[in-house]
Amino acid sequence: MHNLNVTAEIFANRPGILAGIEEALALMAPIPVQVEALDEGVQITSKQVVMRITGHYGDFGLFETALLGILASSSGWATATREIVEAAQGVPVFSFGARHVHPAVASVMDRAALVGGAQGASSILGARQAGQMPSGTMPHALLLMAGDTVQAAVAYDRIMPPESPRVVLVDTFKDEAEEALRVAEALDGRLDAIRLDTPRERGGVTPELVHEIRTRLAQKGHDHVGIFVSGGLTPDKIRLLKEAGATGFGVGSYIAAAPPLDMTMDLKAIEDQPVAKRGRIPGITLSPGLTIRQKRPSDG
Repeated sequence: MHNLNVTAEIFANRPGILAGIEEALALMAPIPVQVEALDEGVQITSKQVVMRITGHYGDFGLFETALLGILASSSGWATATREIVEAAQGVPVFSFGARHVHPAVASVMDRAALVGGAQGASSILGARQAGQMPSGTMPHALLLMAGDTVQAAVAYDRIMPPESPRVVLVDTFKDEAEEALRVAEALDGRLDAIRLDTPRERGGVTPELVHEIRTRLAQKGHDHVGIFVSGGLTPDKIRLLKEAGATGFGVGSYIAAAPPLDMTMDLKAIEDQPVAKRGRIPGITLSPGLTIRQKRPSDG
């Protein structure tokens, strides 16, 4: 029965943002099957067909689990990112989730986040797979080894290439507002943003803290300095922090911990005859938006 000609459809079990299509197509590329698919980044509904495969079952059936895993995980990460991006309402969002997942999948997650609308991602491979340069800031380790925020900021400014944004952590040693002003004065107009990553032990980053720093920077003529916030962010927190004056967000755990967008693959036709398991409708599903992404060799 490996040579039976079948048509299989993959559909989502809940609404979300579709991602993982390009990776799934790469998996199917060496296989003599026809593949129809939606575009990455589109909003999909429950039960909507996202991919249709036609060919000999023996050629592609083995890959069902891998295909579903690729699409489910990637779409879950993309969906969570879109929730964050919509909450940010135009303020740039960067995927900082690599430290929350196994390194084998960190780049896949970051690429999915970019599909979901993130402006940047921290993992090198994930960003490059999406045609971008990776994004990040200085680590707390730099400041702790330097022993002083301003000393670390000046060294960072001196050594990093001109195109690298000057974003300086200000929550390591002293009051964040005090450190923000010290760094802004020391870099004399070259500071792009300060980063707030205040730990939970100190109450985390609050809208009140962001508002205070925004006001103090403006009073000293540093209106151009942005406020980049990271650390345990959710859509609800982001809405409040944006209103308080935050100008960028680094989001890790909310994206990384996103539940997969569950996918199912069903055979819908065997030798052009409609079939389906109990509870499903036999035959090819009417699916606007699907386009042929790969043709079988016999189809030219």
